[in-house]
Amino acid sequence: LRGGDAATRRPGRTARAHLHEAGIAWDEDLPPVAAAGPGELAAVGSMVRSGFGCTPTTSMGRLFDAVASLLGVRQDVHYEGQAAMELEALVGAADGVAWRLPVRDRDGVLELDPRPVVAAAAASVREGAPVAGAAAAFHEAVANAVTTAALAVRAAQGVSVVGLTGGVFPNACLPTACRGRLEAHGMRVLVHRLVPVPSTHLTLPPISPC
Repeated sequence: LRGGDAATRRPGRTARAHLHEAGIAWDEDLPPVAAAGPGELAAVGSMVRSGFGCTPTTSMGRLFDAVASLLGVRQDVHYEGQAAMELEALVGAADGVAWRLPVRDRDGVLELDPRPVVAAAAASVREGAPVAGAAAAFHEAVANAVTTAALAVRAAQGVSVVGLTGGVFPNACLPTACRGRLEAHGMRVLVHRLVPVPSTHLTLPPISPC
């Protein structure tokens, strides 16, 4: 989070952090760069170089924010989950290109690597692809990653029951996609019925401070 909590209100900051981690230049043809003024770019660029004012995060919600910013959906938020909800509302037919959100095992902890998704979002914008297809491809990538992680845990530990919970699961598209994939693999899926989804999250590797 470049600038700490300020990045939760400005998804473009998170998007540019992810671009940096993915090795993609901050070119003005990308929405989170075009939407930022020179002062904002200079300030965040300084944070990237120095690491000052940067807070590592593992929030899956921030990845949704970053993709919404990259696709030009939302650059400023006024309430929790706004960018992710607006991204979900645009989901249409997938564009046929499978986005990847790889799952890797780091010392027994499963992590998602967001860099291929960020690269795919940037490429989608540069190709002029419809946002509806890109939004669908992103949600499918997340559902595939959840499924891959669950199957890895089942293979390692014999667990066959999965609970879909956390701050990104109020999204209607995501639990439906995850549930279908998991049940197709013979897993039992639990979802919220009597209490709302809590504001916990899936885990991403922390974004390095520089």
